[in-house]
Amino acid sequence: MEGDCVTLHTGVKTNQQDRLRWYFNDIRIAQITGDLSKTCKDVQCDGKFRDRLQLDNQTGSLTITNIMTSDAGHYKLKILGSPSSEKIFNVTVHDHKKTVPVKERESVTLCTGVVNQDDLMTWYFNDILVAEITGHNKICTDVQCKDGDERFRERVKLNNQTGSLIITNTRTTDSGVYKLHINSSSSVIIRSFSVTVTARDLILHDMKAVFVSAILLPLAVAAAVCLICCLSRKHKQRKKQKCSTANRRNDSDETDTIRFSSATV
Repeated sequence: MEGDCVTLHTGVKTNQQDRLRWYFNDIRIAQITGDLSKTCKDVQCDGKFRDRLQLDNQTGSLTITNIMTSDAGHYKLKILGSPSSEKIFNVTVHDHKKTVPVKERESVTLCTGVVNQDDLMTWYFNDILVAEITGHNKICTDVQCKDGDERFRERVKLNNQTGSLIITNTRTTDSGVYKLHINSSSSVIIRSFSVTVTARDLILHDMKAVFVSAILLPLAVAAAVCLICCLSRKHKQRKKQKCSTANRRNDSDETDTIRFSSATV
């Protein structure tokens, strides 16, 4: 993975007579001579790996730190001794997975980020072949590809300049991991895209829920206020009725008292 530390092991132990040389795509990047104090690496041989190469003086193993996608390719080890020998390492670098959200029935473009018609670019969906583009504008998509995935029939397009994959009229079943393999004469780069297609029905359902909540909440508050007002009015009316009844009783008692007094006299 991009950013990892990778060690290419020689499997041998050096001695005073051995000389080791490391090459990246036929460019010398590091070496150990018979005098182990004379070690050439990164900027002394090739500045591409500045401060990112480490050599083991005992075995000659090469360590690449903070590896990049541009470091993908062929590494050659030449052991100049008795006898001489060579070893080849093919390093493939995966870049970090990119997350791509999209709404159902919309189009989405997965960009390669490169422009090289000489490279073979192959697209996979969950490890199933979807499309590929080779040099000289030879394009193969979905059912045209051997063992291709027909779920993308007439919905997949390729940019023949960049190799970018275009998916039209997306569906929720298109959600998953898409991998792009970029193969050149000297390297392999793998890029990953995590695509998530959200259903429109779910989006509409959520919008309806929010809309209904936005309407019902004020109505509920208004109803609560009305209820409180009604209860308050009823309470006041009952209080007035009690007061009126009490006043009538008092008036009646006073009249009876006056009548009784008159009768006595």
